Amino acid sequence: MSDGTSPAGEKLQKVLARSGLGSRREMERAIDAGRVTVNGKVAELGERVTGADHIEFDGQGLPSSGENRCRVILYNKPVGEICSRHDPEGRPTVYDRLPRLKTGRWISVGRLDFNTSGLLLFTNSGELANKLMHPSSVIDREYLVRIQGDVDEEMKRRLLKGVLLDDGSARFTDIVESGGEGRNRWFYCVVMEGRNREVRRLWESQGVRVSRLKRVRYGSVFIPSHVRVGQWIEMEPREIDDLCITAGLPKLGQRPLTQGEKQNLERQRRKLRKSPVPAQRRNKS
Repeated sequence: MSDGTSPAGEKLQKVLARSGLGSRREMERAIDAGRVTVNGKVAELGERVTGADHIEFDGQGLPSSGENRCRVILYNKPVGEICSRHDPEGRPTVYDRLPRLKTGRWISVGRLDFNTSGLLLFTNSGELANKLMHPSSVIDREYLVRIQGDVDEEMKRRLLKGVLLDDGSARFTDIVESGGEGRNRWFYCVVMEGRNREVRRLWESQGVRVSRLKRVRYGSVFIPSHVRVGQWIEMEPREIDDLCITAGLPKLGQRPLTQGEKQNLERQRRKLRKSPVPAQRRNKS
């Protein structure tokens, strides 16, 4: 085990996040809470480990890299679901429809609020989730929004230049009109951050109302036309490698899919192509 000052190995929270146990920040909190041991001793935040170290999380050893390959799910979120794992009010959550994992858990790449629909990514890799969300990765998010109110060129210029919100200055990097009539018009708009309700707050700062909001793109990832509202699709390894490049990570170079994994992916794609409406029960894999 490293002594915490040696440059050898990797930081423990990074290794834990990559194992699919949660985001890097969540793993830092778990280490602080004494839930992690290295070679039988309670770990310290910032400790470095190597492949020779035995790491346990809540008394359980980490899954091997072979059984815990990186997986990514693209989900088309409907309005009326929350992005928390549990809700005291009993409302449905985005996790209710996702396939179960044998090890680790799904980590949401950002969030969408209760009244926002569209593209959500989930992964079992905390490292990938962290990079996709981190502002330093400079990944754009595109939304389709319906605005009630008058939108003129001067308003668009202000929104592109930047306006002051409660948590600092924010702006759109692009605004493109997409039809509508009168005071109900559609726009595609792009932000580079994932702040809470940022798109809504930007438009509302100009005295107009957002009546519909849907995320249609995250970086280079779009919602496939055959993935309807309430449905999900699992990305293939080559698509995950492209996503890693977008996040500024090296390609994972994962092991090839087993025959059973290939069959599961193909079976799920056939199901999407045949299904006229989203399934109401949890999908399992």
